[in-house]
Amino acid sequence: MKRETFGSRLGFILISAGCAIGLGNVWRFPYVVGAYGGAAFLIIYLIFLVILGLPIMVMEFSVGRASQKSVARSFQELEPRGSKWHLFSYGAIAGNYLLMMFYTTIAGWMIAYFVKTLAGDFAGLSAAGVKLEFAAMKADAFPQIGWMVVITVVGFLVCAIGLQKGVEKVSKFMMTSLLAVMVVLVIRSITLPGAQAGISFYLKPDFARLMEHGLPEVIFAAMGQAFFTLSVGIGSMAIFGSYVSRDRRLFGESLSITVLDTSVALLSGLIIFPACFAFGVNPGSGPDLIFVTLPNIFNSMAGGQIWGAFFYIFMIFASFSTVIAVFENILSFGVDLFGWSRKKSALVNIFLMIGLALPCILGYNYLSDFQPLGPGTSVLDLEDFIVSNNLLPIGALVYLLFCVTKYGWGWKGFLAEANTGNGLAFPSKMRWYCKYVLPFIIIYVLVQGYIVYFS
Repeated sequence: MKRETFGSRLGFILISAGCAIGLGNVWRFPYVVGAYGGAAFLIIYLIFLVILGLPIMVMEFSVGRASQKSVARSFQELEPRGSKWHLFSYGAIAGNYLLMMFYTTIAGWMIAYFVKTLAGDFAGLSAAGVKLEFAAMKADAFPQIGWMVVITVVGFLVCAIGLQKGVEKVSKFMMTSLLAVMVVLVIRSITLPGAQAGISFYLKPDFARLMEHGLPEVIFAAMGQAFFTLSVGIGSMAIFGSYVSRDRRLFGESLSITVLDTSVALLSGLIIFPACFAFGVNPGSGPDLIFVTLPNIFNSMAGGQIWGAFFYIFMIFASFSTVIAVFENILSFGVDLFGWSRKKSALVNIFLMIGLALPCILGYNYLSDFQPLGPGTSVLDLEDFIVSNNLLPIGALVYLLFCVTKYGWGWKGFLAEANTGNGLAFPSKMRWYCKYVLPFIIIYVLVQGYIVYFS
């Protein structure tokens, strides 16, 4: 069967960026930046995004394009005979499913919050009342299951339609709509009375505030965010490499995707930080920032019901763009491994994904006594820990070693594929850095993740 291809270069960039742009940019990024002192942390994060995330993204794309397969089969196509690189495929497949097991739940929360905000459910509630509303939503399993099923069914139906007519067309619409809504929200946020303090916090470096947390913790947070935001390490990007033509060099394309991904993250900060400071709210309030803090801000804002609805539309587009991208990868597993049609793989995975996502939702109600990582933790925390603290850095290390060592695909094979076509070439002089420095950076992220998480 001939491999499908994107209809345009823009489609490839927007879909790949859509995979990277998601909750890591607009949910995790603002509260991490807020927790670690604003602009000073932002500088360190951008450095690691370039020296850590970007090379791995190029490698994922290269493996995908050279093999013309998803991560389920790509290593088998390129590895030396008798080697065992393909064993990582099982971990990568599991990683994509694990990611969606909690991501579909959170994407469902975004829809629920859009409906609640538009209906005025938060109007007149105190800060404590908004927090109780969030807790009540998590405690009621059946509405969450309903929203998760909607996300899952619609996502796989889009993928079943086809690469160009389904995934590419819908992703283009969502990404352009997302950017348009973001611009409107940024303009509203930065024009709020008192917003200037938030802009200063966000864009003016204060290294004294940064050092309050200690440099090792800050560096780890920046590295971890670089991994999380680009979704590299479990083959989520490699699938799109398998669909792209050889007309363009992959370093330039990866750079474009990284810039777009980073721009969305930076703009999300310009939405959240000015609003937080305008209404005297702590911008480093953790994951509850989106579900507890911001509804309180919208309650205090003139026309807040409408602005809140706009914000959650933006969040829906951001999360659903990632869902479709990862679902495309999951769907391709059935195509590459079993020769299924798109429609058959989509149908099988709809039922499989719904079943796999249930424990995350039930972890807040019927399974709330199960606290796998200590008091107060949930099934979602466990799934997130496995993906973010384990599979992403381990997967990134596997892709890296596969592309730079003679025991894998090798530097020559990688560089030839990455630099095929027109555009910006991957620098050949980076071999020493990729082979002798980058592996230790990734290992540091992996080890430090355990130290920080369990300390």
